[in-house]
Amino acid sequence: MRIKPFLVEEWMNEYETGAKYNIAETCVDSISMNELFELTGEDKEKFLREFCDRRLTYGDIEGLPSFRRGVCRLYKTLGEENIVPSHGAAGANHHVFYSILEPGDRVVSIMPTYQQLYSIPESYGAHVHMLRLKNEDGYIPDLKELKKLVTPDTKMICINNPNNPTGALMGNDVLEEIVAVAERAGAYILCDEVYRHLTQEDRWQDSVADLYDKGISVGSMSKVFSMAGLRIGWMATRDKDLIRSFLSHRDYDLVSCGMFDEAVASLALAHGDVILARNKGIVRENLRMLHRWVEKEEHVRYTRPGGGTTALLHYDYDIPSVELCRDMYHSRGVFVTPGDCFEEPGSLRIGYAADRQVLADGLKAMSGYFRDLEKGKNDVYMRG
Repeated sequence: MRIKPFLVEEWMNEYETGAKYNIAETCVDSISMNELFELTGEDKEKFLREFCDRRLTYGDIEGLPSFRRGVCRLYKTLGEENIVPSHGAAGANHHVFYSILEPGDRVVSIMPTYQQLYSIPESYGAHVHMLRLKNEDGYIPDLKELKKLVTPDTKMICINNPNNPTGALMGNDVLEEIVAVAERAGAYILCDEVYRHLTQEDRWQDSVADLYDKGISVGSMSKVFSMAGLRIGWMATRDKDLIRSFLSHRDYDLVSCGMFDEAVASLALAHGDVILARNKGIVRENLRMLHRWVEKEEHVRYTRPGGGTTALLHYDYDIPSVELCRDMYHSRGVFVTPGDCFEEPGSLRIGYAADRQVLADGLKAMSGYFRDLEKGKNDVYMRG
């Protein structure tokens, strides 16, 4: 099976470990186990003692019940039976395509988005039709264009809410319109919702799994709960046949998730409101900092994110984004992601949910880099 290189992941793999100012990371500032126990007030010694007494078997094949119950609290209409754990959200997205799609199926996906949502279907032989999100629309899908692309033989619509890389947030009214389009075609909707609940305003953000019987929500502990190291996510849907298919296909490539991962995730989800309060505070305060910085940078513009942890910054320097980001990394130690990784030239993606001081120092270093560009001091600029 051939698949296109995963551009954003290859970029992260190459540069992440040596960065001085990592403002490419998309998780909310990660927490340690000690911080988890401090936040939740749970007894660390009791938790570890009880876990260390467990035999290291495969555990609960369909998922630890307390973990699935915790995930259910993130939805309005779902029960334990509607949740299938996976190896992160990346594993969940792949598993959905693996369980549903066949060669020749018609798929409609948005762009820009996380590359999994179109490259994996292509690799399975699906015919993928792109709905280009536009800056002038605030990166919200054009529903008229969606209706043209979704034909009666469409198998699946792939969306991402809040959007990665732009941070655009589709409101509940837009989601309901997309559901109506899918219903007319009898199509599934896969919605990558790994940033759901990280909104800039206090409001409930609906999930497609609550709105539509053929809606599939993908989530994880990585972004919203600051625990990427657990490598645990899930698929959520009300479609019982899909659940059976997910579990059947899962026997071939996963069997079960890690016992420790599920135990720690269960503890975190039992206190999800506490962790969400922490993380909403971080993304809201940090976005205010980023917004003030953008307003002062005359060569940078963006559509202010409505949710998530990322923003897409457009610049007007005559430099390809890969060259700019690589040169800024080596000259200033600033690590961001080129817009070309998302087929958005002339831009870069920033992850603004890092430690506040790291973000402040990284933005200051970016400003210094841009001033050098304007003075013709950078090698990349001189080559341009």
